[in-house]
Amino acid sequence: MSIQKYLAFLIATAAISCPAAALAQQSPTASIAEMASTPLVRVNIAESLRTPPDEASMTVGTQAKASTATEAVAANKVKTEKLLATIRASGIRERDIQTQGIQLQPDYRWDNEPNGRGRQTLIGYIASNSVQIKTRNIDTLTSLLDTLTTAGADSVYGPNFSIADPAPLRREARVRAMARGQAEALEYARNNGFSSVRLLSVEEGVSYRGTEVVGAGSRVSNASAPPPPPPPPAPNAMAGS
Repeated sequence: MSIQKYLAFLIATAAISCPAAALAQQSPTASIAEMASTPLVRVNIAESLRTPPDEASMTVGTQAKASTATEAVAANKVKTEKLLATIRASGIRERDIQTQGIQLQPDYRWDNEPNGRGRQTLIGYIASNSVQIKTRNIDTLTSLLDTLTTAGADSVYGPNFSIADPAPLRREARVRAMARGQAEALEYARNNGFSSVRLLSVEEGVSYRGTEVVGAGSRVSNASAPPPPPPPPAPNAMAGS
C-alpha cells in the first residue's frame, strides 16, 4: 500500500524577492529493498518567511563629453573622483563600493541635407564610468540619492533591495518545514493504520522545490483499522460499461 500527497513548495527569504539556490539532498538512510517493501508517505511542504529588506544596492554613473578622447577621460575622472568622495563621506563602507570601469565612445552629430539624406559628423568623445554601492541605511536612501545626484551622478540604476544575511530565515524555514512535514506524514500514516513514521530523505530547494519529507512506518496491531480506498476504475473498463 502506498500513500502520496503532493503540494507546491516554496521557501521565501524576503518579502520582495526569492533568491534561487542549488538543490541539496540528504541520502536515504534506508536500503532500496527496505524502501520497496515498506509503505511510504511522501509529503511536500511549503514554508514561507518574510521580513523587510535591510540593504539596498544601486549603480551610479558619471559622464563627460569633450572634443578629444583624452579630454573626455580626464573630465570624467574628475567627476568620478568627486562622486566617490561624496559616497565615502555618506558613510558607505569601502568594501561596499566597487568601480565598474570606464567606457569611451565617439560622439556624433547628425546633419540633414537638402537631398533628404543625412550625414553624421564626429564632434568628440563621451567618457563614462559607473560605481556600484551598497547601503544598509534604508531609511536615509532618498537623501542619499539626492546627495549623489548633486555631487555629479548623471545616472542612477536602482535601488535593488535585499537581505544582508538570509541564513537565519532559511534555518527557521527548514525547522518549520520539517516539523510540519513529519506531523502531516504521521497523520496520513495513522489514518491508514500505521503507528509512526520514520524520516528517510530530505530534498531542499530554496527557490521553488523546497523540502520533501519521505517517511516509512509500521502497522498498528488493530484489526479494526480501516482498509485503504480502492483504486479508481481503468478507463477501458469505464468505456465498456
